[in-house]
Amino acid sequence: MKKLALVPAFALATLLAPAVHAAPETFVIDNTHTFPRFEYSHFGYSRQANRFDRTSGTVTLDRAAKSGSVDVIIDAASVSTGYAVFDQHLRGEDFFDVAKYPSITFKSDTVEFAGDAPSKVKGVLTIKGIAKPVILEVNSFHCMPHPMRKKDACGANATAQIKRSDFNMGKHVPHVSDEVVLSIPIEAIKP
Repeated sequence: MKKLALVPAFALATLLAPAVHAAPETFVIDNTHTFPRFEYSHFGYSRQANRFDRTSGTVTLDRAAKSGSVDVIIDAASVSTGYAVFDQHLRGEDFFDVAKYPSITFKSDTVEFAGDAPSKVKGVLTIKGIAKPVILEVNSFHCMPHPMRKKDACGANATAQIKRSDFNMGKHVPHVSDEVVLSIPIEAIKP
């Protein structure tokens, strides 16, 4: 009788084991659908929103353990305002200084979950060689099989408020706001 009682318990434990020991999944950032943006007040007239056109990196998620990591690399020279003269100005020494600092990076320390979805990504943002702690607030998150690529994919939108003067880019403050909203809409696909 004891042998019969052990068989169902062992079978149940075997069925549950993969869920408990799920491995982290790594997704590669899709640079055709990931365009970080920055928004600021321009002399109080309007809020200007510009973007970067080239982004790479990875997102690793362990949804069972509710943990993960994010590594984003932004090509600073890909800044795009819609006006070539202004793009060149932003690439210069007063702002991104792309000749010396070609990349902007964000590397996470911690991914916090609320329920089954990431809610905050804490990490270090580095611009012009200056590293500062930043918390990205995740305001949407979704994973599913990609309908066209036939691979698992995840996407999220995350924002943080930073001060550009913290990164040695304070030219024209306060007329052009020091406070900048950084938005990272990200899509990433399993390799």
